[in-house]
Amino acid sequence: MTGRPKMAIVGSNTLALIGLRQLLQSVSPMLEIDTYGSFAELSANQPDQYFHYFVSTDILLSELSFFQERKRKTIVMTTAQTETSQLTGFNSIYINLPEKQLVHSLLQLIQHGHGDARNMPAMVKESVRQDILSRREIEVMSLIVQGYINKEVADKLNIGLSTVVTHRKNIMEKLGLKSVSALTIYAVTHGYVEMEKVKQ
Repeated sequence: MTGRPKMAIVGSNTLALIGLRQLLQSVSPMLEIDTYGSFAELSANQPDQYFHYFVSTDILLSELSFFQERKRKTIVMTTAQTETSQLTGFNSIYINLPEKQLVHSLLQLIQHGHGDARNMPAMVKESVRQDILSRREIEVMSLIVQGYINKEVADKLNIGLSTVVTHRKNIMEKLGLKSVSALTIYAVTHGYVEMEKVKQ
């Protein structure tokens, strides 16, 4: 046991498992995320060690009693936009969306489930308090996440375009992120930008 907060992603779509795992780990490197291709695999690996489960609809429905008992910890990955009566009461995320919309949905889910981070594991809260970025880098990140292009960021902050590019590169390197989507989730979950300001 590493002491890091643990999350499980359970589903038969390997590509979806890998994609969600990479997205979550790029945003919160302190998370330990395990993926399972079946409920049997999850069951064989101390399932109650996880503070959250992302689970596909088919696995949830086939093991409904297990997840009903852990409803607060369960997030259903669904490919249908309309909720069935069996999913009532579960948090769910519709995964057949373009990347920007999927990120927005994930942020809404995080905000709903962990308002102001009070319900998140202690190590995640601790990371929120760390001052990794300079004041100017935070300003640049905030504008990027809100959908402004480099030239607009430069104009708004009254700095040169090359300075914006340098800040942008430094931000991504310091945070270990590789995409604007990951940066968006980081900025919102760490309280730098309100979700309502993020363009879909």
